Amino acid sequence: MPSRRAFLLQAAALPRRPLLEALERVMGPMPPLEDDVPWKADGEWRERGYIRRHILFQSEPGDFVPAWLLLPARPHRKRPAALCLHQTTRIGKDEPAGLGGKPGLHYAKELALRGWTALAPDYPNFGEYRFDPYARGYASATMKGIVNHARALRLLAALPGVDPRRIAAAGHSLGGHNALFLAAFEPRVAAVVTSCGFTSFRRYMGGDLRGWSHAGYMPRIAGGFGCDPARMPFDFPDVLRLIAPRPVFVNAPLGDDNFDVRGVRECLDAVRGLFPRGRLAAEFPACGHEWPEPVRRRAWAWLERVL
Repeated sequence: MPSRRAFLLQAAALPRRPLLEALERVMGPMPPLEDDVPWKADGEWRERGYIRRHILFQSEPGDFVPAWLLLPARPHRKRPAALCLHQTTRIGKDEPAGLGGKPGLHYAKELALRGWTALAPDYPNFGEYRFDPYARGYASATMKGIVNHARALRLLAALPGVDPRRIAAAGHSLGGHNALFLAAFEPRVAAVVTSCGFTSFRRYMGGDLRGWSHAGYMPRIAGGFGCDPARMPFDFPDVLRLIAPRPVFVNAPLGDDNFDVRGVRECLDAVRGLFPRGRLAAEFPACGHEWPEPVRRRAWAWLERVL
C-alpha cells in the first residue's frame, strides 16, 4: 500500500479539471471572463496613511459592483495588493474598509496602512449591491461571487504600481470561504488568508448542510445532494488541493461554533504534503468566531514573507 505522502503527491499531480467540475456540479459552471474591466470612481477621501475611493466595476453587461479601493498614501513601485472579502454583515464592504462593523475586521484598512493596495467589494445583496444571480442564470450566489471577485482581481492587476504576481485574497467567515473558492478557480490569486471560513462538511453543524444551501450560497446542496455530506461531490480538502502549492494561512479558533476546528484540522492534515514548507500556516486561537488582532498581525507578516 502506498504511503500517505505518496498518495498526497499523486493527488497533487491530478488534473485540475475533474476537481473543478466537482465544484461546478454544486456551484454551476464558471463562465469565461475577459481581462478588460471597465470601472469608475465616484468619490475619494484622504485618510491618515491611505486614500479611499468609492468605485463601481463592471462584472458583466449591465452589472456594476460597488467596492472600496484603498491606496497607500505613499505608494512605491510594484506594491502587493489584496482582495478583501467581507463577512456576513449588512454593511458589506464597509467593514473591511474600516467604516463600521467590528474594528477587528477592518483588514483592508490594515493592509493599506502597511503599504498594500486593497480592494473590498460587496457580495451579492450586501452593502449597496443588489443582484439576483438566479434571474441571470446562475446556479448559485457562490458562483456569482466568484465571477465578481475574479473580475476584481483583473482590475487590481491592471492598476498602476500593483505587482500582478503578488495579489492575495483575504477574508473572514463568508469572505474566508469566498477567498478559498476564488483561489480554487483563479490561478491569479498568489496567496490566501482565510479566517473562520471552513470545516469539513461532515463536521459542519453535525453534518447538517442546510446552512450552506440557501439562496445566498449553493441551493443545489439541498436540491441535488439532500444536504448530505456523504453525497457531496467535493469537500474542502479538494478546494485546498486546487489552491496548492500556493500559500494559504488559516485562522481557525478553538471555539468557533460555525466551523468546527476538528474538521479544519482534518482538512489541513489531508493536504499538508501538497504545500512546500511554510506555505500552509494555521493558527488556533482560544476564542469564538473571531479574528484576534495578534493573529491578523502575524497573518500579514506571513503574507509579506511568502509574496
